[in-house]
Amino acid sequence: MSTEGATKSRTTAATDDVAHLLVRCLRAEGVEYVFGIPGEENIRFVDALSGSGIRYILVRHEQAASFMAEIYGRLTGRAGVCSATLGPGAINLLLGTADATTNSAPMVALAAQGSLRRIHKESHQVIDLVSMFAPVTQWAARVECPDAVPEMTRKAFKIAQSERPGAVFLAVPEDIEAERPAEHVAPLQIDTVHADVPSLTQIARAVEVLTTARRPVVLAGHGAARARASDALVRFAERLNIPVATTFHGKGVFPDDHPNALGAVGFMRHDYSNFGFDTADVVICVGYEIQEFDPIKINPNGDKRIVHVHRFPSEVDTHYPVAVGIEGDLSQALDALASALPEGFTYDSESSVKIRTLLDDELAYGRDNDAFPLVPQRVVSDVRSALDRHDIVLADTGAGKMWMSRLYPTYEPDTCLVSNGLSTMGFALPGAVAAKLARPDRRVLAMMGDGSFLMNSQELETAVREHIPLIVLVLVDEEYGLITWKMELELGRHSHTRFTNPDLVAYAESFGAHGYQVESADQLLPALRRALDDEGVSVIACPVDYTENLRLTDRLGSLSGPF
Repeated sequence: MSTEGATKSRTTAATDDVAHLLVRCLRAEGVEYVFGIPGEENIRFVDALSGSGIRYILVRHEQAASFMAEIYGRLTGRAGVCSATLGPGAINLLLGTADATTNSAPMVALAAQGSLRRIHKESHQVIDLVSMFAPVTQWAARVECPDAVPEMTRKAFKIAQSERPGAVFLAVPEDIEAERPAEHVAPLQIDTVHADVPSLTQIARAVEVLTTARRPVVLAGHGAARARASDALVRFAERLNIPVATTFHGKGVFPDDHPNALGAVGFMRHDYSNFGFDTADVVICVGYEIQEFDPIKINPNGDKRIVHVHRFPSEVDTHYPVAVGIEGDLSQALDALASALPEGFTYDSESSVKIRTLLDDELAYGRDNDAFPLVPQRVVSDVRSALDRHDIVLADTGAGKMWMSRLYPTYEPDTCLVSNGLSTMGFALPGAVAAKLARPDRRVLAMMGDGSFLMNSQELETAVREHIPLIVLVLVDEEYGLITWKMELELGRHSHTRFTNPDLVAYAESFGAHGYQVESADQLLPALRRALDDEGVSVIACPVDYTENLRLTDRLGSLSGPF
């Protein structure tokens, strides 16, 4: 840069108000998108984004903005950013912020706040936002000094993108947003933390556990997906001939078409995959976080030895007794552990073949079932047939999520996304918007029940306006089907779960999207393929018969193992 240019740059930076300084800091962090709705108290920030190189995605509800930021962060590993005004706008960010923290997704939530001259007293639209966000974030703070913006922004992203990632919240008072720093300040340099090499002592201790194990099994979680440990997991499984299961969040980190794959655990009843753990004496948990899946379901007596492989220590739980903890880079840890075991040392993983056969039989049952409304197994089979291995499906919370999580064959990490930390409804449609922005080379499908769809269906307008192609598959049963399922299991009856819907095809078309109505079982797959080939936004309304839910739990309840 020339001397004149450098002087001009310093002068411009020195005269920046906080709004422009904050945008410069976001650019330095590599932010590409801000999802949000402007308000009177953050108009300078929204204005500063214009021409900054950061694309502002105007949404129709702040909750949707928080889900978009969460999914963007989850897919890229870089904190997604959402923005809202003070009071009610900020409160609407709360759900997605909590979802991001419980799902270990990096995210920075920004909100306006009343001026420092009035936040100490009862005042219009002012509540204590920092105290509200503190329990659901890794850090929550209010900017009270213009000069602190670079430090606070860098700290927010550093914490959000740490291991364990999560959400951070910053409130910017309206008077601070308009002020200028007293001195020249600039975005801080980004420091990258590299994963540690695992301890050789801990590797040796783990070898002692594994050499005395008879039937070990691997459980790979969300941390393995974040660490991109798929190749190392495959090497480890093949070296030891050991079966590998994943959590719902870890789906795809170990390919379901691998002969050692057990499928996913996390269903509310004892599923096929759980039988792989029944006779296990050692469980090697790779990137597993207890919030993903209660360990009591695979270690009910607390008698299995646990080898915990992750970047950070595990949570304390009676049913998760860690015999050895290996902290550090997951791929290096798995490779080091495999190399330290005696040459030719392997196990018998015959059970994985039998379990995969049972899951494949369920898919085959769905593929050949022409009943209408469609059985959920048919829906899962058709979605799998329509999507490529690397395409992305977001399965919203509900009965459909259970069917997809346990049955949908997944081959790459982060290609079947669920919320299994907070398990919130309504994330999939706004999440699909972010998924397509984060992965423009992938086709994106949001699979939602009719209950969750209408929670954030207004974001169809956002997708259409912003020219973000995606498909929403709405499973129509006119009830909160998962709650009906649970009530029938626990109480033998259900109530207060039924509702009605608008004409979903007309509703989609009113937003400028394409609408498809499935009227027979053989129409779903062609509709999916037409919608996926289209460059617009499509909604497919598909009636589904959830009487299969109780048939499934009855069938699983009658099974006995081990295999």
